[in-house]
Amino acid sequence: MTVSNNHLRKSPMSRTFRAVAATAAGALSLTLAACGGGAEASTDAPAAPVTVQIGPEAIAIASRTVLSTGPILSGSLVAERTAQIRAEVPGSVVQVFHDPGARVAEGTSLAKIDDRAINDAFLSAKSGLTAAQNGADIAARELARAEKLAAAGAIAEREVENARRGDLTARTMLDDAKARLAAAQKQLDATNVLAPYAGIVSERMANPGDIVAPGSPLFTVVDPATMRLEAAVPAEQLSQVRVGAAVRFSVTGYPGRTFEGRVSSVNPSADPQTRQVRLFVRIPNAGNQLVAGLFAEGRVASDSRETLTVPELAIDMRGLAPVVLRLKNGQTEKVEVTLGVRDEQMERYEITAGISAGDTLLVGPALGISPNTPLKVTTPSDSKPKQ
Repeated sequence: MTVSNNHLRKSPMSRTFRAVAATAAGALSLTLAACGGGAEASTDAPAAPVTVQIGPEAIAIASRTVLSTGPILSGSLVAERTAQIRAEVPGSVVQVFHDPGARVAEGTSLAKIDDRAINDAFLSAKSGLTAAQNGADIAARELARAEKLAAAGAIAEREVENARRGDLTARTMLDDAKARLAAAQKQLDATNVLAPYAGIVSERMANPGDIVAPGSPLFTVVDPATMRLEAAVPAEQLSQVRVGAAVRFSVTGYPGRTFEGRVSSVNPSADPQTRQVRLFVRIPNAGNQLVAGLFAEGRVASDSRETLTVPELAIDMRGLAPVVLRLKNGQTEKVEVTLGVRDEQMERYEITAGISAGDTLLVGPALGISPNTPLKVTTPSDSKPKQ
């Protein structure tokens, strides 16, 4: 991955660190003024070097950390299975059995719609089926009798054909009656609104007494067992993404915790305006800890290794080559470094040459201190008044 010496990205972590470092810089200026204000100028001998004091917030330690590279993703979590249940028959809502937040099993009754008119239609269709069945039985017996008589030469072939047509008509009417009864049964069943699968009722849009029509929304049921993160990556980073790749991310509301999912699918076409490609990350949700609608941010773990890294704010990129200001033997020294890859999420750079793990580096405005300046890092106990 190519590393460019662009200006550091402004992120909430960067702004917080700069604010702290700016406070340290102000304290540093006051320390210099206090040390120089009471000294009288001397023309006989050079003034002794002034020791600059800074707080611990103005330094960082170079350390070996796990550095990850890969496209950064962000988006909202959605349940992989979400069903908006709508009314299939018209009528008045008689009862509502569950409120939002209720856990339901597959086939659980959620609400009941008035079924009196539909039940009358069902009974009529059932009677029609009985009549059609009787007519079909009579026609079948008449056909069998006519065929026997025709075989004995007792009746003409024309009467056998009439019996066959009557049997066909009766069987057709029977099939129509069965279809009518099945449709009536389906409508009657639809008056009892059921959960399509096990999940949690997230919304309830109906109340007892509401008049609903076919298509009216009644409930929303989500299955929290599996979540999905919908995100997008720039087209130039698509080569680092593959189906099945691990994705590590953090979720708003769960500080300090890291979750993991896998890329389940990648959209085959890029957005013509943003030139980004949408992808979907499937996230197992053991214990139903994650909730739909939360914001998630992470990265596709295309590469991960342990290496020497420093915070972005410890690197001065104003010159021809990146440098750091290291504190060694009580003095500052400027050291050129070679940068490797950059972890945008952690806001750290890999250092491939120039310093070692454990080196103390200045960060933020403290980088403005001149090289070879005596420096002391104060602690909270230093500021306490002596007894």
